[in-house]
Amino acid sequence: MLMKRVKKLYAIDPRSWEHPADKAALSAVKQLKGIDEIVKMLVSATTDRSLRLEVLASNVKVTANQYSKIYTIMNNIVDTFDWEYRPNVFICQNPVFNAGALGVEEPFITINSSLVKSLDEQEMTAVLAHEMGHIMSGHSLYKTLIWLLSNISLSFIPMGELVKSAIWATLMEWNRKSELTSDRAELLAVQDETPSYNLLMKMAGAEDLSQVNLNEFFAQAMEYDAQKTVLDSVQKIFSQLKLSHPYPVIRLKELKTWASSGVYQAILDGNYLKRGYGKPDAGEDLKQGYDFYRETIRKSDDPMIKTINNIGEGIEKAAGNLEEKIKEIFKT
Repeated sequence: MLMKRVKKLYAIDPRSWEHPADKAALSAVKQLKGIDEIVKMLVSATTDRSLRLEVLASNVKVTANQYSKIYTIMNNIVDTFDWEYRPNVFICQNPVFNAGALGVEEPFITINSSLVKSLDEQEMTAVLAHEMGHIMSGHSLYKTLIWLLSNISLSFIPMGELVKSAIWATLMEWNRKSELTSDRAELLAVQDETPSYNLLMKMAGAEDLSQVNLNEFFAQAMEYDAQKTVLDSVQKIFSQLKLSHPYPVIRLKELKTWASSGVYQAILDGNYLKRGYGKPDAGEDLKQGYDFYRETIRKSDDPMIKTINNIGEGIEKAAGNLEEKIKEIFKT
């Protein structure tokens, strides 16, 4: 099949496509009390090196002579994003439909063998670009922290397990939001929506795409979104708390919304933030996230969210009236 030529995104800054909820959630993680100490303790240079050695010893490293097609795809992705660092890619013997990005100084990508068997070239490009998106946005540090926290005990330090429990929920909330950012990165690399949508269908169980229909899957996403009783809302919240990724139908809807928003096309047209212009601002990230959540809540017709919104508006109105009363008192 003849592949279409993709546009190179010269010196593009990942902030051009990062999801506001991801940036806000990551800012919240960075402000957690004790997070710096845990990062320093667990994610050291020694830990980073040991992870790479373990992967090097137990997986197949992708090179020009091993999985050469995947090697070429990775090179093309790095070139498309005009990125100076090319991560190593490893194939892991694993039946789970997943991939990952780990490491700090030299982040690397792991691809489970089940993906190699199941994906065509465009879909593999989407997967690799997704993980590359995590690396470019600096997610791999916190992905590594999550991996370490899920695989070791902190009982050897005073209050270690209590501290771990306290930060886990915040880390996992950010982890889910980070996937929305990397979904956008994969779309920018492939520059075609269909492979990303096919991936999400395969993730949901569609091993044979000839047996499914994309329009039906979008209808399924709308059906999920339409379940909006208070009980449904509560169930949706609690069912995702332990997940590492948002549900496929949620990601499908989020990606389609962004692809249709005009921002995606503007980036392809060359209108994006370039690296070296301006510095990340944690306060601005939090504000953007707040504005995003507030607008989402305002537009939502979910009864639970509407109730929370109405309560919030009532509090704001009451506070405003109180402020006016105080001003009147001091005038007289």
